[in-house]
Amino acid sequence: MQQIVKWWLDRLGALVLLVVASPLLVSMTLMLLLGQGPPLLYREARVGLHGREFYMLKFRSMLEHPGPHIAPEGDPRVTPLGRWLRRSRLDELPQLLNVLRGEMSLVGPRPLPPAHAVQLGDAERAALHSVRPGITGVSALAFLGEDAELSGREHAEAQYLQTLLPAKAALELDYLARWCLAEDLGLLGATMVSLWSRRARQRSRDRVRRLLAGD
Repeated sequence: MQQIVKWWLDRLGALVLLVVASPLLVSMTLMLLLGQGPPLLYREARVGLHGREFYMLKFRSMLEHPGPHIAPEGDPRVTPLGRWLRRSRLDELPQLLNVLRGEMSLVGPRPLPPAHAVQLGDAERAALHSVRPGITGVSALAFLGEDAELSGREHAEAQYLQTLLPAKAALELDYLARWCLAEDLGLLGATMVSLWSRRARQRSRDRVRRLLAGD
């Protein structure tokens, strides 16, 4: 029953958020058109429910050059406007359309690129792909500051895959094991409080630093 309520809340919530955020979306569209030109949206293949791939939407924040799937702060592919979008997480707003299309949820494990998903064990992948991926979630909040902490590190993507990805997966598996609708509502509230909080971002950076140091 809770899953049915979640399904409807996702769609209703995404629709309400799109309406409420429409002035911001229009402003950002104009900023992107004037600041860096089309295309406005970036579509990236991610792995979703039951292992099916879909295209996750973001406002484009990077130059269209090939490179690693992660883009730490200072990555030369990130545009000046894109740097602000990524830090504020406003580049994620188009994913509300993914929610309306049934590809994502408001809350859940963050969807992985196929090249990252195969780095996990079969059992981990099966569990993570048993639900729709989310715009926000427990690992998204815990690792708010990862881009800043990975900035300037050699082999950042290798460090991410070796250390941070397993830590994120463990958090998400724990979330799934104790999932309830109240947990999702709490994570949505925490997202609103933490997203632009310097303190929350610094706590996240400290956590990432300790993980990368092996503490």
